Amino acid sequence: MKKLKFTLLLLTVGLTLSSCNKALKKYEGSFLFLFNTVTEVIGYAKDEAAFKEFATFIHDEMETYHKLYDIYNSYEGINNIKTINDNAGIQPVQVDQKIIDLLKFSIEAYELSKGRVNIGMGAVLKIWHDYRTQGIDDPLNAKLPPMELLIEAKQHTDLNNLVIDESNSTVYLKDSKMSLDVGAIAKGYAVERVVQAAKEKGYTDFLLSVGGNVRAVGAKGKEKLSWNVGIQNPDKSSEQTSLYTLALKDMSLVSSGNYERYYTVDGKIYHHIIDPDTLMPAEYFTAISIVCEDSGLADALSTAIYCMPFDEGIALIESLDGIEALWVFPDKTMKYSSGFESFIKQQ
Repeated sequence: MKKLKFTLLLLTVGLTLSSCNKALKKYEGSFLFLFNTVTEVIGYAKDEAAFKEFATFIHDEMETYHKLYDIYNSYEGINNIKTINDNAGIQPVQVDQKIIDLLKFSIEAYELSKGRVNIGMGAVLKIWHDYRTQGIDDPLNAKLPPMELLIEAKQHTDLNNLVIDESNSTVYLKDSKMSLDVGAIAKGYAVERVVQAAKEKGYTDFLLSVGGNVRAVGAKGKEKLSWNVGIQNPDKSSEQTSLYTLALKDMSLVSSGNYERYYTVDGKIYHHIIDPDTLMPAEYFTAISIVCEDSGLADALSTAIYCMPFDEGIALIESLDGIEALWVFPDKTMKYSSGFESFIKQQ
């Protein structure tokens, strides 16, 4: 295992008091690579050593999930999502309960989203991934995947071919051409599980950001203020980098958009969020943001409503308690759900 490498920055003198009257200082730590993005942790501790212990716990927990949910790499002594895919149509694979829990959650997300979030889409998403990678490496020869290739791959995305045997802790793909891709859910789900583990160990009042997934736990400072979290403007040409700043306590903010992973073909951008109906990048919006407590649910919903017409998406969000959303349209207009405005920080 790689040694932990992260940066500790002692921030300004914002102090709060613990029960034993020792001043807690605000620290920030960050590390790379996990879930192929930057992880940032902000929290309060009595000294740098105490914060490093906390940040190390977060790193190690996140690394566990990163390895288990990886679809591209194998790790010695670990059966992960890639192992399941490698054994499609061959044999069941014995896996950690953390994988089974993710897969069960993903099936619930599939049902909630009416199929818009489908971890069985691996065969389709791999084609897009390969063409996107080639297009980034050789932009002058960038091409779109042939539709007939995508249509054939879609024949191998049926979640009924995913067999979970909890009694034996095994997972099996009955279709030899099927593969799992948990990218729409795994990061947010892992963030939520790590947060719950940290809370069980007694850690409170911190902010965890993993790429576009932000989870606020408790509050900041002795005043117990909300955490201020910005929503990125999908228009990178704009001088306005954030659309809104939200004030969050014990909530998650997850954003998805066409500005994250994309390539260009004949002057048009093609991003990574694929509509399972059209098999093409969804074009309803440029960005979606979800606010709710559970980061895993927020991650799933950000993909789901990105692939839905607005009327269908807002009907879904308004039917769910404790969940709010922001839609950013291609013409740069915005709409949000009925309770979203309550999170916007007043200037």
